[in-house]
Amino acid sequence: MKYYIIAGEASGDLHGSNLIRQLKGFDPEAQFTCWGGDAMQAAGATLVKHYRELAFMGYAEVLLNIRTILNNIFFCKQDILDNKPDVLILIDYPGFNLRIAQWAKKQGINVVYYISPQVWAWKENRIKKIKQCVDLMLVILPFEKALYDKWNYEVTFVGHPLLDAVANLPVSDLNFDKPVIALLPGSRKQEIKAMLPIMLEVVPKFPDYEFVIAQAPAQPDEMYMEIIGDRSVKRVKNNTYAVLQKASAALVTSGTATLETALFNVPQVVCYKANVVSYAIAKQLVKIKYISLVNLILDKACVTELIQNELSETKLTQELGLILTTKREAILADYKTLKNILGTRGASAKAAEAIVAKYLGKTKPN
Repeated sequence: MKYYIIAGEASGDLHGSNLIRQLKGFDPEAQFTCWGGDAMQAAGATLVKHYRELAFMGYAEVLLNIRTILNNIFFCKQDILDNKPDVLILIDYPGFNLRIAQWAKKQGINVVYYISPQVWAWKENRIKKIKQCVDLMLVILPFEKALYDKWNYEVTFVGHPLLDAVANLPVSDLNFDKPVIALLPGSRKQEIKAMLPIMLEVVPKFPDYEFVIAQAPAQPDEMYMEIIGDRSVKRVKNNTYAVLQKASAALVTSGTATLETALFNVPQVVCYKANVVSYAIAKQLVKIKYISLVNLILDKACVTELIQNELSETKLTQELGLILTTKREAILADYKTLKNILGTRGASAKAAEAIVAKYLGKTKPN
């Protein structure tokens, strides 16, 4: 079969690459075309557009780049028609992917959505649209299935793919002279430029620690070097997990990285700062108590979230000091509960099995 996969972020690229490998086990002759990144390309997909060309964060930024976004949507539709895939697989990235899903359904294309849009955080009534245009929804959080059930929409819970991504990793061969504090400022250029300067302000306050930036693979070295200046920090490119294996604590931009950090048992402070206009709009629309996946899944304030004006050098320094000392054990205990909630590994295999069962009638790999 021919598969067309669309992911708009680094995390989607990672999960897409693992899904491709699992699909090949069921369907050795499968052909893959993708919007994603280096990971999916390495897994054997033909890369059409890299996610670094697609990542616009926040309402204001979307408006400023609306012409580019609309051009991308037009190009994507035409490329799908040219490729004639048997199955279109959409990974997260809802602003773009839900538009493509609605269009693709009208073209008679089979639509699979892997990693549900966060309808529980934004507009729950989006589920009405999803029911109309998505043939197979694969969800990764336990409470998502219950939410969709409420709307009479049958979905398949496959578990969280990060459990597979962090399992059985080789021991990190990175060496540092001091205990490590990891800095994870994000994968998009916009968020890195917003978050990293604030994170770097705390470096002089902790001279007994080595600060190590987990550098996003798709971003240029020059951008980081310009932000870092003459500060004494290290950078590790395209190896975030190796950094987290060595870390005693972390400062993390809100997103998938908060959950990754928790799975490595690293106490963290979650950071978020957006364009003022984007934040004001989001505050009116978002209906959740927390912004980090860790706190959302646990439904409690396990890790401190410093949001917008709360994110300052003073508060970041204070919270980092606490997670290195008095808060550490409580956070680690909550992480253990988190892992129990997420369940067992095998999300990519379960997702591939659900896809081929529906479209190939297979239930076992070749």
